[in-house]
Amino acid sequence: MRRDVSTHLVLDVTASARLVLEVAAAHAAPDDEHLDVRSDGRAVDVREVRDAHGTRLHVLEAGPGELAVTYRATVADPATPTGAGSPPQDDADALLYLRPSRYCESDVLAPTARAEFAGLAGADLLAAVASWVGTRLAYVPGSSLPTDGAVRTLLARRGVCRDYAHLVVALLRALDVPARVASAYAPGLDPMDLHAVAEALVDGRWCVVDATTLAPRGSLVRIATGRDASDTAFLSVHGGVAALRTLEVTAVADALPDDDVRDLVTLA
Repeated sequence: MRRDVSTHLVLDVTASARLVLEVAAAHAAPDDEHLDVRSDGRAVDVREVRDAHGTRLHVLEAGPGELAVTYRATVADPATPTGAGSPPQDDADALLYLRPSRYCESDVLAPTARAEFAGLAGADLLAAVASWVGTRLAYVPGSSLPTDGAVRTLLARRGVCRDYAHLVVALLRALDVPARVASAYAPGLDPMDLHAVAEALVDGRWCVVDATTLAPRGSLVRIATGRDASDTAFLSVHGGVAALRTLEVTAVADALPDDDVRDLVTLA
């Protein structure tokens, strides 16, 4: 499967800042890739840092002015069925992703999780949680705040992909299933944007759970991986001021695979 993905950002930098971008395809180098960063038309030096999950963080120093970021890539490797793809994570990861985190308050949601999903495990549990979250939340662009967590999302009964992912992760962790958030390019997504999904550790593999069902999991291209959106934000601003003016995302595939929520799918 061939996926062509891109992100275009325009920022107004009003006070010099260090910016960290998480928009590049993770892990294996794409077949064709280009990253261009310019401040008022002048090229800006960018340094790449990789974390333990293969997330590629691009760090740059931005002075005042208009900052334009363009990233594009062609990726050929698809998400894979369970039993193939990336190797299992180590024990430290499994323990880390059992803990509550800023946006995934699994300790608070434990009574709800146990009441709704008692007796389920493995693929049956993932399908049940995805269905439960998907039927209780309405996908409403702009309906949530960047600081909303899983508890507030459940009370509001609406959100966007990051909110769905946070609630799925919190419920699974409450049931002692290691779970995390991944950001991704998602061919087939409508409305088009950067996408967020949950991943759960089942039989030694991280399996994708997307309660929005807005894009086939088999078409996803991983960008970043972490505890929640605090680890997977496409842009972080440190030591200065930068306001986002434009965000444009594209993600297309030469063919979109079928997707059944009961299937286990891993993301490369």
